[in-house]
Amino acid sequence: MKREKEMTFGLAMIPLLVMISVMFIAIVVLDQGPHIPLIIGTITAALVAWRAGYKWNDIEEAMYKGIKLALPAVIIIMLVGLVIGAWLGGGVVATMIFYGLKILSPSLFLVSITIICCVVSLTIGSSWSTMGTIGVAGMGIGMSMGIPAPMVAGAIISGSYFGDKMSPLSDTTNLAAGLTNTDLFEHIKHMFYTTIPGLAIALIVYWFLGRDFGKDGVSSTDINQTILALQDSFVISPFLLIVPLVVVLLVAKKVPAIPALVVGVILGVICQIFVQGSSVTDAVTALQSGFVINSGNEMVDGLFNGGGLDSMMYTVSMTIVAMTFGGILENTGMLQAIVKQILKLAKSAKSLIISTIATAFATNATCSEQYISIVVPSRMFAKAYKDKGLHSKNLSRALEDGGTLTSVFIPWNTCGVFILATLGVHAFDYAPYAILNFVVPIIGIIYALLGFTVVKLTDEEIIAQREEEASINS
Repeated sequence: MKREKEMTFGLAMIPLLVMISVMFIAIVVLDQGPHIPLIIGTITAALVAWRAGYKWNDIEEAMYKGIKLALPAVIIIMLVGLVIGAWLGGGVVATMIFYGLKILSPSLFLVSITIICCVVSLTIGSSWSTMGTIGVAGMGIGMSMGIPAPMVAGAIISGSYFGDKMSPLSDTTNLAAGLTNTDLFEHIKHMFYTTIPGLAIALIVYWFLGRDFGKDGVSSTDINQTILALQDSFVISPFLLIVPLVVVLLVAKKVPAIPALVVGVILGVICQIFVQGSSVTDAVTALQSGFVINSGNEMVDGLFNGGGLDSMMYTVSMTIVAMTFGGILENTGMLQAIVKQILKLAKSAKSLIISTIATAFATNATCSEQYISIVVPSRMFAKAYKDKGLHSKNLSRALEDGGTLTSVFIPWNTCGVFILATLGVHAFDYAPYAILNFVVPIIGIIYALLGFTVVKLTDEEIIAQREEEASINS
């Protein structure tokens, strides 16, 4: 893109300030959604880019680039809506909830669901797939036990993002390692220092929060009534557990998420028609507009009415709108102008790491996409880490601590809107209970201040790095 002059810091801040101000008024004062504030922010960003010398074709191309980056996420969002509709209609979710209520203890449920989501997300490397399958059932089990939905959602999110951050199969883990030229397993090993203590703290908090639910939080009569209502409304069979198991195994065998989820949809439809005895029309309706049940039990009806492609259209539109805004910011030099200003203030190694974590979080808030929060800071901070003699794994860990994990706290971020559509809980409600997601960045900042686990390049590594750069330049 050609422009008449460089984007300045002052110009770059205008769209952000406008968007944040309008977003605050819309969400806090007017109790509205984030779509319109982001559209206003996009219009402002386009005007600023035009003022800086960009032509409309360039600005339009910037928006398309942002949307293109989010297209894989949009497809997965739609498929998850289909999976939920098919699994609700096929009795798959009901079966998982049925056996979960029989096996899991209310007092240890938050700890148990966190560990289960940790294991599944480590195996498949995807927080979204974990939340869209195991997480949906976990919400049903926890709420049936009388545990508040925000607590359940927070535990599911913590466990799901543990694997998303630590699994060698995770796209964000590979992205952070690849962009910083860090060995994948060296990157994962370095993240142990912040993520394992974060998980331990989360489990302790969940044990503390859940210790009273087995006493007074819910009675065994309530659980038994829910179990009976499930048996009356669905055909419950352990064979239905094969469906989520197949999806998990497919992804664990490195089958891409999209075809694996398609298999999950097909199996769910088969279960609805041949196990639950529904018609083909009902199965198709569940896929399109969601599954509907009138069991007479308020709890069961609340849990099982939902899913379908239509339920995800709010999330899809939110993602597209957010990425038009983020696309303009990234592709017209606005983000780069802001990061350059930050680099002027990052004089030491500790301030550089803290700035990286803060920038990744700010990118999540402004560009509304987890991937951008890793891509942009990795490009802008890489040279600064080299100049200060810091190993690249410091940068890769800071990107994940500040980018991968904090995306869930932004209601208009693609992760925040996905969680709202999938688990049915708003970011502002589950935020205090997503313990892992906010504790790990804090630990990373404390480590930076203390200089703990801040690894510097050896003399040999510096020489090898200079020789490699000289070879590339020649």
